[in-house]
Amino acid sequence: MLPAACRFRFGPALLAAAMLTSAGLSLTPAADPAADPATPQPPRGFTALFNGRDLSGWHGWDIHAKGASPADLEKLPPQEQAQRFAAWTEQARKHWRVENGELINDGRGPYLATERAFGDIELLVEYKTVPGADSGIYLRNTPQVQIWDPNQKYDPKNPHRKPHLGSGGLFNNSPGAPGRDPLVRADKPFGQWNRFRILQIGERTTVYLNDQLVVDHARMENYWNRKAPLPRTGKILLQTHGGEIRWRNLFVREIPPEEANERLRQHRADRFRPLFNGRDLTGWTGDTASYTVEQGQIICQPRKSGVLYTREQFADFTVRLEYRLPPGGNNGLAIRYPGKGRPSTDGMCEIQILDDDHPRYARLDPRQFNGSAYGIAPATRGYLRPAGQWNFLEVSVRQSTVTVELNGTRILHADLAAITTFKDNQPHPGITRRSGHFGFAGHGDPVAFRHIAIETLTD
Repeated sequence: MLPAACRFRFGPALLAAAMLTSAGLSLTPAADPAADPATPQPPRGFTALFNGRDLSGWHGWDIHAKGASPADLEKLPPQEQAQRFAAWTEQARKHWRVENGELINDGRGPYLATERAFGDIELLVEYKTVPGADSGIYLRNTPQVQIWDPNQKYDPKNPHRKPHLGSGGLFNNSPGAPGRDPLVRADKPFGQWNRFRILQIGERTTVYLNDQLVVDHARMENYWNRKAPLPRTGKILLQTHGGEIRWRNLFVREIPPEEANERLRQHRADRFRPLFNGRDLTGWTGDTASYTVEQGQIICQPRKSGVLYTREQFADFTVRLEYRLPPGGNNGLAIRYPGKGRPSTDGMCEIQILDDDHPRYARLDPRQFNGSAYGIAPATRGYLRPAGQWNFLEVSVRQSTVTVELNGTRILHADLAAITTFKDNQPHPGITRRSGHFGFAGHGDPVAFRHIAIETLTD
């Protein structure tokens, strides 16, 4: 389940459409007998977001109006939400039109938003704009993949605005954050069509502009709440202000979990070395009798609760792996484990691995939920896949700071040395450990792990 601020409580395609119909509103242009735009033909596996004829599947959203943010709309009853969208759609009709298979905005008015919400996607978009343009594409209701007029000069009085670097950057990321500025300037001259290819898996966003890589696997920050992760799902918005912009060939493909995991695993894979050979427990020690190796997986045996850990010890590192939970399953990652005692207290910490959507865990302490530093620091919930599916997990440990990224979204980033209050006032004597073994803390459930690899980190 998503955090409350990231959920909409209405079925947008049905409810908003009903409200528009009852209000007599439509973005569909009047028929033009002379125009016969060809229906866009999506590549294999993609679907068209824009049909080339009308605004079916879209509505207006004046997202920066008072009370129009995703969190503000979440507080409203569904009917009032739909009424807001209906009013913004009526305003949008004054500024958006369709001609010859192109979606055109005059540089003003509400943005357009898809009625559907999307999670992990590959998005293809073509656009053509004019001098002075300033536009973009929102992902998951959030700004944005930037579109500039790259011929504008840099103004040192406004140092965070850098149109001269080109389009495609994640402009609303914090200044200096990866992805905020494009890696190269790839814009075509005015009068020519530009083409985006955008891949988003969790918060991880990759952008190609005219076949050149301009953003490489950067975290897209949550503009609406910098302390929270990006929502798990959200709408695609076409932003417009500052000049006419034309759009065409808008296609989307939802990325399935197995492909998402593979893409996450392959990013900078050359920096990682395997901890598990896929065949046996060579390199591992501890309670080896409680774990089996089957089909390239390490699996904890039912009703077994021992700790399996690497013979090697690590200080600062990033570990990547995939894990699969049975319904109600429970396990944990032993971080800087000394080889004896409890990983959660005698080691630096235990990263919880838990099917926390199961009813049996409804009343847990927040520091017990999936991805948390057990009993110490809570992770953000809502990013775990259903039991039986493989999740991709990346855990980084630098000195006293632990970062947990689940399925491409950062759900925990905490300096454990700064935490002094623990669940049940339980002492954590190992929290200051600066090296130790990595392992799995069994809790009696057949949790499976695969593709386990590590990168040792140095300053």
